[in-house]
Amino acid sequence: MTSSPASSAVTAENGGGSASDAAVSGAGLGYYEDEGSALGGTYRLPPPEIRDIVDAPPCPVLSLSPQGDKILFLKRRALPPLAELARPEEKLAGIRIDVKCSTRSRISYYTGMGIHQLSPDDNLGPEKEVHGFPDGAKINFVTWSNDGRHLSFCIRLDEEDNSSSKLQLWVADVETGKAIPLFKSPDICLNAVFDKFVWIDNSTLVVCTIPLGRGDPPKKPLVPGGPKVQSNEQKNVIQVETFQDLLKDEYDKDLFDYYARSQLLLVTLDGKAKEIGPPAVYTSIDPSPDGKYLLISSIHRPYSFVVPYERFPKKVDVWTADGQLVRELCDLALAEDIPIAFNSVRKGMRSVHWRADKPSSLYWVETQDGGDAKVEVSPRDIIYTQPAEPLEGEQPEILHKVDLRYRGVSWCDDSLALVYESWYKTRRTRTWVISPESKETYPRILFDRSSEDVYSDPGSPMLQRTPAGTRVIAKVKKENGEGTYVLLNGSGATPEGNIPFLDLFDINTGSKERIWQSDKEKYFETVVALLSNENDGDISLDQLKILTSKESKTENRQYHVMSWPDKKACQITNFPHPYPQLASLQKEMIRYQRKDGVQLTATLYLPPNYDLSKEGPLPCVVWAYPGEFKSKDAAGQVRGSPNEFAGMFSTSPLLWLARRFAILLGPTIPIIGEGEEEANDRYVEQLVASAEAAVEEVIRRGVAHPKKIAISGHSYGAFMTANLLAHAPQLFCCGVARSGAYNRTLTPFGFQNEERTLWEATDTYVEMSAFMSAHKIKKPILLIHGEEDDNSGTLPMQSERFFNALKGHGALCRLVVLPFESHGYAARESVMHVLWETDRWLHKYCVSNASEVTADLNSCKDDESKGAVGSEPK
Repeated sequence: MTSSPASSAVTAENGGGSASDAAVSGAGLGYYEDEGSALGGTYRLPPPEIRDIVDAPPCPVLSLSPQGDKILFLKRRALPPLAELARPEEKLAGIRIDVKCSTRSRISYYTGMGIHQLSPDDNLGPEKEVHGFPDGAKINFVTWSNDGRHLSFCIRLDEEDNSSSKLQLWVADVETGKAIPLFKSPDICLNAVFDKFVWIDNSTLVVCTIPLGRGDPPKKPLVPGGPKVQSNEQKNVIQVETFQDLLKDEYDKDLFDYYARSQLLLVTLDGKAKEIGPPAVYTSIDPSPDGKYLLISSIHRPYSFVVPYERFPKKVDVWTADGQLVRELCDLALAEDIPIAFNSVRKGMRSVHWRADKPSSLYWVETQDGGDAKVEVSPRDIIYTQPAEPLEGEQPEILHKVDLRYRGVSWCDDSLALVYESWYKTRRTRTWVISPESKETYPRILFDRSSEDVYSDPGSPMLQRTPAGTRVIAKVKKENGEGTYVLLNGSGATPEGNIPFLDLFDINTGSKERIWQSDKEKYFETVVALLSNENDGDISLDQLKILTSKESKTENRQYHVMSWPDKKACQITNFPHPYPQLASLQKEMIRYQRKDGVQLTATLYLPPNYDLSKEGPLPCVVWAYPGEFKSKDAAGQVRGSPNEFAGMFSTSPLLWLARRFAILLGPTIPIIGEGEEEANDRYVEQLVASAEAAVEEVIRRGVAHPKKIAISGHSYGAFMTANLLAHAPQLFCCGVARSGAYNRTLTPFGFQNEERTLWEATDTYVEMSAFMSAHKIKKPILLIHGEEDDNSGTLPMQSERFFNALKGHGALCRLVVLPFESHGYAARESVMHVLWETDRWLHKYCVSNASEVTADLNSCKDDESKGAVGSEPK
């Protein structure tokens, strides 16, 4: 649980220290410097009113104990310094590995931990600090033991050469807060490239470690042994996304093995450890609920140069808890040929897990269509179950068959489980009620609806913790003792916004009773967790206890404990407002209509104490992200709540409220393809129509100056930004596009929610590509991209080539490439510079509305009179 949207949206949570403001030269307070100074190679700082908000310490992350009687506060710092992102890393098989500490690179961390007792009267006791580890330790992977008496976690320390030490596993006694290293030898270090460690009982863990004597990494040969060769002489159809960070040659394969291979150790709380199993590339370790078995997944050669590790050959075994092989469940072949059609999957067994309601029973799914979503077959997926050690000749039992694509199971007991299936093409989703141990009880559909129809969402069943530490559907009993009741926790989407709820739902009859609902007038409240745990039977309704969060437009999220039957809510946290200077900001969820009749919504933010009659219309930033829908009705439904706290991530457009901008956040940009129609075939037309409606609305309200409206977005929102400047230049004075893709021919096997290939929908790919319309962009556009972008499709080359195309047509443009940054920006220096660049751009081309921009606007009006603005000529 995070304490606020502002804290949860930070890309890297806890940067240790930051470069001094003196080191990050240039305060960025002037916006009229000449172009030469703006091209300087130093990092800049935004104005103090923005910088102070970003540097504000984030609230802690909360973690509830298994028994629900304690809450762990995980403490964090603000943004990390760029030096952390600059640490050595290897890009292998679709992942990035920190070579100094054998974990994924760029992981966030905590700086401290405090334990609070939750008293029977629902008050939070004083903090007990977890102590004993060195000052400056970076804390990761914090986990409770099943009995809640211990915490396990990893720490790493900065070394003098600005690198970080290997990960060491520590354990803290919850009663005293005292922490000690678990292994007696400092030479035993974790390998956290994939799984890390797991409790198998209250005193024993299985840990992934770096094999002792691993030695130095393989050296890259100065002279290659031969050319890099790939072949498809078998004429296989292999269509893959534009995956990044893939293996490139035999040396990369050896390097991947070196860093990813682990030795599993079985270790007890007294530090006694023994090796189990051989060294291998273990990707997951999952103990059975009774702790007697381990479900072990690993990957092995032959590796691939065209797909990431998830599609490498995969082996799933069952071991005893002390590491003896019981049986091999499957050994899946390399999966390079998964079709790109949505809902396509890997062939063979998948989603292999332990049943949460049994001591040691497995379940898994097998596709019946060869994994190809285009193949019509019934059933499409079959769910099987089987004991960990079946009797000789005992075959897996068919649990359920589905005609859509399997999406998961919620277990309860022998008489109840819920099975989920869905199909993207039609947006159909179904929930089945099954009785796992009864042959006489036939499965039946509980819910059958469109996943786009948020108004009809019945909610999800709340889960109750079992003595074994698993989570199963909580059953609730009423006074009369009749019926099978569960708790459905829903977001409560309505035309007035989300009003979260908790329903008492009778599985047998479908009747429901609303036992709790958020205060819709001022607050936004949600149910976070069920605190009624570890009962021998069903939960009595009059003993129900839940943890909720509560916030308003201007009040930070706080947590409460609510108990039945009187439903008294006791506040247990008191987090301060993270940016009190914006506490009086104005927020409104607004509704308006597109010219084709589609209802649209957006959230309008205005600066603190803004008075339209005195200040008049403001410069405005529109920040958006398009979405695809199958129906106009679904596209017009309201999502979100007007009462949610105005949380801000580190590069949030809401930061410009501090600079007296109006912000139109998240205006719906629906791209609709009803029936057999593909949404993207009318992408430009619908994109422009949605933007026109949004701009007209803020102008109609008088809050936005018609010549001072900027468009901005990240990733697919950046793609949108460039397209709007090309096809609707009359709407916006300038744009800021971050980490986008602008040429769809560089993603020829599908992108975003487009599953057709370039060769199947050539016109659509070309028309949607802002790159192809670079000659039409006459308004200033700022392009920002992380130099190490790891997102599929948004290679840095996308921005570089788009910038060159814009320059080739004399466009007013600027490209900022951030060293060491990936798809989201993490380092303080980078974030502050992005804010400086954006603030400079907005003040130069939006607030000041320079003469050349006005001239461009007049030019656009002239074009518009000739019918060339607003949509592509056919």
